[in-house]
Amino acid sequence: MANVLIIGANRGIGLELCRSYSDRGERVVATCRESSEALQRTGAHIIEGMDVTRTDSIRELGKQLRDTTVDILVHNAGILARETLDDMDYESIERQFQVNTLGPLKVVHGLLGWMRHGSRIAVISSRMGSIQDNGSGGRYGYRISKAGLNALSVSLAHDLKDRGIPVIILHPGLVATRMTGNSGIPASEAATGLVERIDALTPELSGTFWHAQGYQLPW
Repeated sequence: MANVLIIGANRGIGLELCRSYSDRGERVVATCRESSEALQRTGAHIIEGMDVTRTDSIRELGKQLRDTTVDILVHNAGILARETLDDMDYESIERQFQVNTLGPLKVVHGLLGWMRHGSRIAVISSRMGSIQDNGSGGRYGYRISKAGLNALSVSLAHDLKDRGIPVIILHPGLVATRMTGNSGIPASEAATGLVERIDALTPELSGTFWHAQGYQLPW
């Protein structure tokens, strides 16, 4: 039985990840800014008030974990906006960078003391962070922040190699959530694929970028 920590779990993909791991008998700790009835029904241990941009919030999370070892850390928290050259919002871009890029770095760095050799880290990124895959432009903040997340995740994979902690970067697909305007596949389907990819993570795959459906993505 593994201890699974899911960052950003009150709805959408994070909620379905909680269900998936709980249903197969893992111990799940779910963090969120505010809980939901659906999350409470998963049976996960819920830690509210989590803000990935604040180091004091991450320190408080560590205190609440106490001596619980984190076997699987899934960083799912993220935000999306839709800037274009004709409708630019630099404050929005900066906010996306703080949440989508620096947030995961702060969380992983702050929780290293709760991980051990054999623990695994999964960061939920997006193929919109792929430079090679960018065929439409726009979405400046989201693309920049997810490309940055991909870059820092590769660095983490290198730096955590000697500690025996592999890192995988995952794209869930276009998923029907509030973020996407409910367009795409069911969040439960995406979660199933994500869990499969995390289960398959080995040290040799650390630092690689995968679609939840099981194929590797370009940078």
